Amino acid sequence: MNTARLLAPLVLLALTTPLPASAAETKEIGYVNTAATNLGLTRSHRVVVERFDDPDVRNVSCYVSQARTGGVSGMVGLAEDPARFGLSCVATGPVQVTDAAKRGDRGEKVFESNTSLFFKETRVHRFIDEERGVITYLAWSTKLVDGSPYNVVAVVPIR
Repeated sequence: MNTARLLAPLVLLALTTPLPASAAETKEIGYVNTAATNLGLTRSHRVVVERFDDPDVRNVSCYVSQARTGGVSGMVGLAEDPARFGLSCVATGPVQVTDAAKRGDRGEKVFESNTSLFFKETRVHRFIDEERGVITYLAWSTKLVDGSPYNVVAVVPIR
């Protein structure tokens, strides 16, 4: 048997499986199963909680919860995850905004996670509100739902 022929589908699967990507490193904190699929023979539908630290704001960690589709298509990365998520950010020490942090009304992308094989992502942008002394994080989906992307905001004071 030709080894290359056997490995080709596995390599294709690895290259097409969507993985979380971000400007900051993420860590999966945990998950809950929300519904069993295929009599428990494949991964269940779940809600996953991930943490990322803002790369240009010291001592701020953000937690994103996202629905993940189970079943065979979810296991191999072909399922489209729902465009629903939550966001909470917290100061874990004295907040320090570095000079590298972008300022302005367009903010800066600090996190993104693929939620389908093609063209759908959850993104988190950071906005610095120096007038009020806070950092605002906006999570939004690139998928339009009823004409508008799903979105949520979290705010951390700079002290």
